[in-house]
Amino acid sequence: MSQSPSSTTGALHLIPVSLGDSPVERWLPNEVRALAGRLDFYIAENAKTARAFLKQVGTVRPLQEIQIHTLESGTKDGQIREWLAHAVAGGEIGLVSEAGCPSVADPGARVARLAHALGLQVRPWVGPSSILLGLMASGLDGQRFAFHGYAPVEPAERQRTLKEWEQQSIRYNQTQMLIETPYRNAAMFNSLVSSLRADTLLCVARSVTTADEWVRTLPISTWKQQAAPALDKQPTMFLFLARSSGKA
Repeated sequence: MSQSPSSTTGALHLIPVSLGDSPVERWLPNEVRALAGRLDFYIAENAKTARAFLKQVGTVRPLQEIQIHTLESGTKDGQIREWLAHAVAGGEIGLVSEAGCPSVADPGARVARLAHALGLQVRPWVGPSSILLGLMASGLDGQRFAFHGYAPVEPAERQRTLKEWEQQSIRYNQTQMLIETPYRNAAMFNSLVSSLRADTLLCVARSVTTADEWVRTLPISTWKQQAAPALDKQPTMFLFLARSSGKA
């Protein structure tokens, strides 16, 4: 028999958070909002954004009484196990990313792995994922895809890497997915347009689930013929699918 959020104990709850400025009703189900609002312990990639999330969903206890541990790249496994002791004792802990789904292209994966090692329930909850939402809207191959995270920053190395990913796309008929730091989005878009083949399909998925959401898939040749989209300081997914020679 499945357990409801109110009866679950000894659990790590993986709770998605907003991808941008948007009403919580648009991206988080009521059941998950209620769960997030009643938890007293959190592990977060960023404590400030975690508090903003909890303020948005509403909490049972005063926000200042909720304990939030900050997960950093240098956080030791032993420290994470200490944080998880509350769940080992039968309690519940929430895990949140800075944006989107925890553990997906996110340091929270280490927390989930240690929770499994400790025999805890690890419960993923429904919410926004820029990776899946971008893939859904792109019209590109949704059965074979690879998420690469960030491409190299140095222009020549970045161009080589994008061409390598394009060859992988051709070889495996595989959608290639990447992100960029928002203030470098324009440079990434320009690199994609200048590095990829004319018939490669490129999707730009900007600020999904927000009022600024904009998703468009076009061949590189068409992107070159029009003004670049406005992407500055807006979270954006880039996806592309290359075609092998002779494909219609």
